[in-house]
This record gives sequence, structure tokens and C-alpha cells, in this order.
Amino acid sequence: MKQLLIVANTPSANTRLLAEATLRGASHSDIDNVQVVLKEPLTATADDVMSCDGIIIGTTENFGYMSGLIKDFFERIYYPCLEEKQGLPYAVYVRAGLDGTGTQIAVQKIIAGLRWKEACPLLLLKGEFQVDFEQQCEELGMLLAAGIDAGVL
Repeated sequence: MKQLLIVANTPSANTRLLAEATLRGASHSDIDNVQVVLKEPLTATADDVMSCDGIIIGTTENFGYMSGLIKDFFERIYYPCLEEKQGLPYAVYVRAGLDGTGTQIAVQKIIAGLRWKEACPLLLLKGEFQVDFEQQCEELGMLLAAGIDAGVL
């Protein structure tokens, strides 16, 4: 059984809905051989990353940057996972109240250093919260899990 790790910062009810939608999509009944694990950034560890076959990062935009908890997650897993997890398929969603540019750049720089493999373009959910954001996260989760399940990622 393969494993998809979702590390999502959920400081509000709306961001929790996004993480749950991502989990729901990744856990779709047509996906047979992927176990999905959802963790908050403070509880996710390098061991979690080392044991996964794909990862989805969900962050909020905070002061034009990624959330501090996601940055903390990256700081804790960076060196332990640097050599062992090169090529790890990943996806990112950003819940941005503004334009999300700074958050996108910061996350992509760290991930480029880790040498992970982009499985889906970054999903930027900006502006006022929209119900459609949940559907987009659900599709993102389903897409990455299905790719892992099919062995194409």
C-alpha cells in the first residue's frame, strides 16, 4: 500500500474545509492502493515524509509569505529528507487573501531545494472564500492519489 501525506495548516474553519476536501478527494473510492494521512504541520515529522509516496502541502498566505507552521515543518524535515526523498511527487495549495505571489515563491524555492517533483501546478485560492475552493482541493487530492495509485507518479 502506498501513502499520500497531506500537511495542511488549518487556522480557520474555512481552511479546515479545504484540508478535509483534499482528504476526501484523495480517499476517493476508486483509489484502491493509497492510504491517505492528514496532519497538521506541528505534528508532521521527517519520518512521515520518509514513509510517504507523495505529499500535498496546504498553506495560508500570512504577511505575503507561507504560514509560519508550514515553514517550521519545512525546517524540521529539510535535511533529514533532502537526499532520501528527491523526486517525491508533490502538490501545493495556497489559501491567499491577497495575491499569493510571495507565498508561492517561498514554497517553491524550498521545494526546489528538496528536489521534489511537481505533480500538479500550484493551486492558488485567492480573494474572498468561495465554495468552489473546496471542489478544487478535492480534485487536487484525487489527482495526486490517483497518479500514485496508477504508478505514474
